[in-house]
Amino acid sequence: MPALPATSREWHLVSRPHGWPQPEDVALREAPVTEPGEGRILVRNLHFSVDPYMRGRMNDVKSYVPPFQLDQPMEGGAVGEIVASNAEGFAVGDHVLHGLGWREYADVEARHAVKVDASVAPLSAYLGVLGMPGLTAYAGLFEVASFKEGDAVFVSGAAGAVGSQVGQMAKLKGASRVIGSAGSDEKVKLLVEEYGFDAAFNYKKGPVAEQLKEAAPDGIDVYFDNVGGEHLEAAISSFNVHGRATICGMIAQYNATEPTPAPRNLALVIGKRLRLQGMLVNDHRALQGQFVQEVAGWLASGELKYDETVVEGIENGFDAFLGLLRGENTGKMIVSLTR
Repeated sequence: MPALPATSREWHLVSRPHGWPQPEDVALREAPVTEPGEGRILVRNLHFSVDPYMRGRMNDVKSYVPPFQLDQPMEGGAVGEIVASNAEGFAVGDHVLHGLGWREYADVEARHAVKVDASVAPLSAYLGVLGMPGLTAYAGLFEVASFKEGDAVFVSGAAGAVGSQVGQMAKLKGASRVIGSAGSDEKVKLLVEEYGFDAAFNYKKGPVAEQLKEAAPDGIDVYFDNVGGEHLEAAISSFNVHGRATICGMIAQYNATEPTPAPRNLALVIGKRLRLQGMLVNDHRALQGQFVQEVAGWLASGELKYDETVVEGIENGFDAFLGLLRGENTGKMIVSLTR
């Protein structure tokens, strides 16, 4: 076994952002690397994930997940190779998925790590299409939104890690029409030509409600919300009776410093008998086996496609996170430490 490095670089949160996170809110610091204790493994991270929910963890507020602690390494999904093990069932050379990203080396409690197989899919896929974003799409569409064959589906943030999978899964299960919104003409083209959406529009080019009505003249039955704000208001207007919305994210307001206006047409929820339901992926872990089996099959057959935006180097991790918040990614945003 090769000698362990003396230190590892890791990103720390050093101050709470007000509005958009700034470079001075974080610091890339060195920490000592030691042999793992009983029941623990030391993992050399190969890829780590940056996700929109991490912006909320930078705030010191009570939420469904504890906030990041100041002057401590931030956390998030990561996949890597075990370089030292003091845990039964985990060997040096095994690849694992765990929750201690934002660092080069992670000392992980083995019970919080899951072995993954690089022969089934590239390791980075376990942070995206076969990981938390993929399960979010699967559970949010089929369980939360109660999707059924023939539904017309609208997805906001449709070129992102979650949205791109929602639209394709809906098509694979017999949606009558799938519409997506994205923030550039290039992404709109990708949605239609590569992911098989029936229609897509650039939300920066005009009112969302007008563009959605044009793309879905017969209305929508399911809305998968990754954006909130104007998009949610537009979906409520376009819903057919008994429409269902999965409220997964509201990235449009994560960095707002003032209260944002709620949808101004909520009264339509009554007459249309709509169901608007928030979701957290951890509530749907029981679907994990079914999800992996079905999605792995779609990947193997080529029916399901995915993209990754890869940023190389831990020193660029925070820039990758800011790029994600600005919508610069297509598919899953990954920070790779393999070079």
